[in-house]
Amino acid sequence: MNNLDKFIKLGTAGEGTYGIVYKAKNKVTGKSVALKRIKLEKFCKEDHTEGVPSTAIREISILKGLRHSSIIELQDVMYTSDRLYLVFEYLELDLKRYLDGTSKPVDKELIRSYIKQLCEGLAYLHTHRILHRDIKPQNLLVDKEGHVKIADFGLSRCFSLPTKSYTHEVVTMWYRAPELLLGSKMYTNGIDIWSLGCVMAEMFNKRAMFPGDSEIDQMFKIFKILGTPTEENWPGVTTLPQYEVSFPKWKATELKTHINFNDSEEEEFLKLMLVYDPFVRNTAKALLGTGYLKKAKLTAPDMKPFPDTTEEYC
Repeated sequence: MNNLDKFIKLGTAGEGTYGIVYKAKNKVTGKSVALKRIKLEKFCKEDHTEGVPSTAIREISILKGLRHSSIIELQDVMYTSDRLYLVFEYLELDLKRYLDGTSKPVDKELIRSYIKQLCEGLAYLHTHRILHRDIKPQNLLVDKEGHVKIADFGLSRCFSLPTKSYTHEVVTMWYRAPELLLGSKMYTNGIDIWSLGCVMAEMFNKRAMFPGDSEIDQMFKIFKILGTPTEENWPGVTTLPQYEVSFPKWKATELKTHINFNDSEEEEFLKLMLVYDPFVRNTAKALLGTGYLKKAKLTAPDMKPFPDTTEEYC
């Protein structure tokens, strides 16, 4: 029996750019796993290269060295003649599907617990000089016990100090930090913190806070709420490649007029993440020291609407 024969495929759990994710069961342990299948021949044909997609290589190399309760665990890597399988621990669904599938507002203590776990995970990544670069609800997995884990490290990369020049074409647009939208190629862990702030706002509203349909629309949706950035609140912003002096001059508005907060403490905490100047934006470690997160406890959500999210496999 080869390694792949140890698993029984139970259904499809999702589909990504380079392959399908299956829910499977380990015949030996009886535990559920997520099998991410990547077709190598398709990749080779389309990209005229040989080997494994760069996103898969990056994900494997990064996750092999990580062990944290808030980061998805890569348990094994298996090859066949034309496919690569990544074996992950299994969680019921992603945060996006959870938010879309619940009719009631998300419990305030669950939001607090999720954000604390995610800050712990990001603090661990950033301490190891790893940027995730694609924090969004679809890449955050949750289970029935109240855990949330960071997944999909295909766009992640290691960073060094002093910072180097990186591509700004990262992070799904709705969660992309303003320095990226304005074309900065010099950035560090602040881009993950901005994305987490957008995720937190989405947990309150059950919809994306800045749903732009283009880069300029994305910037303007941010500016209309937080105000058009200036040299006063973001030194150096006018020198960024995509900044235009002709930008409309919007004034900042109160976040509570756009977000369904439960109390002022939540609003004050979110403001620490949605800060224009990346050098002022709080780090994950600093956020963990706030009173808001110190009160967090692991809270199990009501997952009754999701007894099984996988589709029948055939």
